[in-house]
Amino acid sequence: MKTILTFIAASLFSLSAAAQDVAEIIRKADEKFRGESSRGQTTMIIERPNWSREISMKTWSLGNDYSMIYITAPAKERGQVFLKRENEMWNWVPTIERMIKIPPSMMMQSWMGSDFTNDDLVRESSFEKDYHHKLLGEEPVEGYDCYKIELIPKPDAPVVWGKILMWVSKNEYHWLKAEFYDEDETLVNIEILSEIKIMDDREMPTRMEMIPADKEGHKTVLIFDEIEFNVNLDESFFSQQNMRRIR
Repeated sequence: MKTILTFIAASLFSLSAAAQDVAEIIRKADEKFRGESSRGQTTMIIERPNWSREISMKTWSLGNDYSMIYITAPAKERGQVFLKRENEMWNWVPTIERMIKIPPSMMMQSWMGSDFTNDDLVRESSFEKDYHHKLLGEEPVEGYDCYKIELIPKPDAPVVWGKILMWVSKNEYHWLKAEFYDEDETLVNIEILSEIKIMDDREMPTRMEMIPADKEGHKTVLIFDEIEFNVNLDESFFSQQNMRRIR
């Protein structure tokens, strides 16, 4: 009996350690894009069957709770600012001099007409904290040996997806692919990350493609042109007052 109890205890400890290890893989992959703080310039290309358009932006972030995006082009949208401050999201529209609060019910809506949602750009949820993680196995992606991980939302977590599958390279912790499913487990979006380069103090994917599963010829590409990590920012930078004067 003592041997059986010891085996059960060891098995439970092993399962707990495995779950913790998977959470650590997720944390390291997500950390590649964040650092403690960051400042960068990004280009978004929205592609449709008969047209495409490009949006340029400056970005700032502090941990997981604070982020700001300033649109620099095209001229029609220039000056728009998006702010995430903890669990709230705001949009400053200079042409009408109006501050708009974006409610949680709109987090799944398209951001700037792209295939990214509001939640994708200034993510309210945390892949590490708001999901249960399960290692499904290992698969190659673009020549990298990857962990295939399932993320299922925790009860009452502020998430918009019913399930996420994520592929993370085993040695480098590059997040290379993700599949996003709704609450009925229907595939909604496929995300492909590529063009791995040295950006500031780390190696990371610099091209992110979001591809709707049911819209042929639709795709949005996000390119990280420049990024600095662990820059000098504090919470006061991420304010509604600063949204109006940031350039």
